[in-house]
Amino acid sequence: MYSHTSQDIRITVEPYYLDDQSSPSDDHYVWAYHVKIENVGEVAVQLINRYWRITDANGQIQEVRGSGVVGKQPVLDPGESFEYTSGTPLGTPSGIMVGSYEMETRSGERFDVEIPAFSLDSPHQPVQLN
Repeated sequence: MYSHTSQDIRITVEPYYLDDQSSPSDDHYVWAYHVKIENVGEVAVQLINRYWRITDANGQIQEVRGSGVVGKQPVLDPGESFEYTSGTPLGTPSGIMVGSYEMETRSGERFDVEIPAFSLDSPHQPVQLN
């Protein structure tokens, strides 16, 4: 698992390879990732937008921007959390993802919280430590 706290928001991500949706012979590899967003601060916030930068093993970058996550813009009061699962395909057997969420307080202040970089590793490639 990967975890990072910024601006009183803790983001924890657990990626896992989806063998049943992948086809290595066709250079198609699929991962799911489970995200937990926790408000460890004292101010309620709403997740407004997401940003992802996905880099495959060849260095090809895909950027994804959008409203909310999985069709929702959850409000997190102090001490609350929100969890969801999503996924991404790659044309290589490994990659890396990193990103941020844009949050907004009830008073209208917007700020970004970092999503920790996490590795996408399949069993079809030896793990290499960087």
